[in-house]
This record gives sequence, structure tokens and C-alpha cells, in this order.
Amino acid sequence: MTLDRLDALELRIRDLVKLVQDLKRKNTSLEDELRLARERVAVRDDENRRWEQERLDIRARIEKVLGEIDLLECLDEPKEVAFD
Repeated sequence: MTLDRLDALELRIRDLVKLVQDLKRKNTSLEDELRLARERVAVRDDENRRWEQERLDIRARIEKVLGEIDLLECLDEPKEVAFD
């Protein structure tokens, strides 16, 4: 009866060792996936920052051109001169 209990204990220990090995492999795999996901997020963040800066640059250029157009329109308006 003692040998049966010892065999059962040995079997449970082997199962636990296999479980721990499987969990370690899965953990390593998940850590790799997480690292890759973080790298992708970092790349997207850089792209978003560049696009935002480009958008701001384009906006500034458009506002400058619109300001120049407004200036031209002011110059083209006829001026009233009062003769006394």
C-alpha cells in the first residue's frame, strides 16, 4: 500500500513538472508577443507624432496663404477720398 501511494505521488510530481515546463514555454511565448506588440505601438506612436506635426505644418502654411489672400483683397478695395 505504501508503494501505491509512492507511485501516485511520483506520478503527480511528474505531472506537475510537465505543467511547470508548459507554463514556462507559454510565458516565454507571451513575453515575446508582448515585446512585439510594444514595438508595434511605439512605431505607431512615432507615425502619429509625425502625422500630427505634418498636419500642424500644413495648417500653418494654409493660414499664411489665407492671410496673404486677405491682404491682397484689402489692397484691391477702393479707397474713399473725401474732398472738402
